This record gives sequence, C-alpha cells and structure tokens, in this order.
Amino acid sequence: MNEIRKPDLNAPRFRKTSCNILNAEFIENLKLKFPQYEHLTSDEIKNIIHCFNKNIWKTVIEERDGVELPSQIGHMFIGTCPAAKKRYNMDMKTSLEYMQKIKHRNWESDNYLAKIFYSNYESKYKFKFHELWGFKACRSFTREVGKKYPENWKMYIQVDHTLKVSRLYRNYLKDVNRVVIDKERLEDYNPLEL
Repeated sequence: MNEIRKPDLNAPRFRKTSCNILNAEFIENLKLKFPQYEHLTSDEIKNIIHCFNKNIWKTVIEERDGVELPSQIGHMFIGTCPAAKKRYNMDMKTSLEYMQKIKHRNWESDNYLAKIFYSNYESKYKFKFHELWGFKACRSFTREVGKKYPENWKMYIQVDHTLKVSRLYRNYLKDVNRVVIDKERLEDYNPLEL
C-alpha cells in the first residue's frame, strides 16, 4: 500500500459555475404560459417542482424497473454493475485514518456498485435532439441510493459494464413479444382435438 498525504484544507479551490433552471425567468415564462397559476409565489412553484422530483426519485429507488418520466422524455432506473478494474475508488476517511491508500470494497453488495441510468432510446421517446439529453442526479438522490442499495442490492437490474443500455430495451422487447406470441398459440390449442 502507498502512503497518503493529508490534503491542505486552506489551499485555493476551484468551483465550477453551474446554471440553475429554476430562476426568475423560468417562473415568469411559466406564469405567462399558464395564467391560472399567477397567484403562486416563486417559492411555492419551486417547492412543487422539488416535491415532484423527490417523488420520482423515491419511486426509482423502490421499483426494480425504474420510472418512465412524464411527457415521454425518457426512462430512469438503478442498475447493479461490477466495480471498475482500472479506476481506483479510494476510501478517503479510512485512508486518512491509517495514512495508507485503502480502496472501497463494497462488502455489503459483493463488490457491486449502484448506478443511476437514464435512457431515451425507446422508439416512443423520439423527439427533436433526443441524443443531446443527459441526466445528472442531485446530491439527495445519490445519497439516498447509497443508503438503500446495500440493503436490497439484488433487487436491481444487473447491467454488464460493456453493454449499452439500449440493448437492454431491445432484449426486453423481444421477451415481451415472445410471451405474447406464446399466449396466442396457447389460446388456439386444444389437447382433445386431433
């Protein structure tokens, strides 16, 4: 194991600038588009949006197959993935305690990791510039996944790290079609008929 140096907490920091969608311009445009919500304050609108988003990510955690997002903008689910072999996922707290580099081992989940997947691959999700859309989970969502995942990690879909998420959907649709065809064949089947 390699020794580790304690970070300098007083060193200068770089903070990436971020853009918030819930700004005054958005709320103004919302009130112009939907005049029946003119009476709501900006804080009430923000609370409604945050509450809705929280309900979505809680459902993603509870349901194995995830959630289909409103207005057909995509599908979100949690997948179980094997840990990356190349990347060194260091446990900083334990490493600083022992002054040695110590790697996370994820003993609770047999060295599997939780990943939050977003996809708009499905044919019904085809909208303009759909390939440019992405998803980045908020901190409360990722922390909640981190707490709940080790308790019930076998519940989630296991995703191979070399497989595209779109292939999962293709395989799932094949299975669904196969079940429908088998049901149609069984409806016409009569064992007493020769």
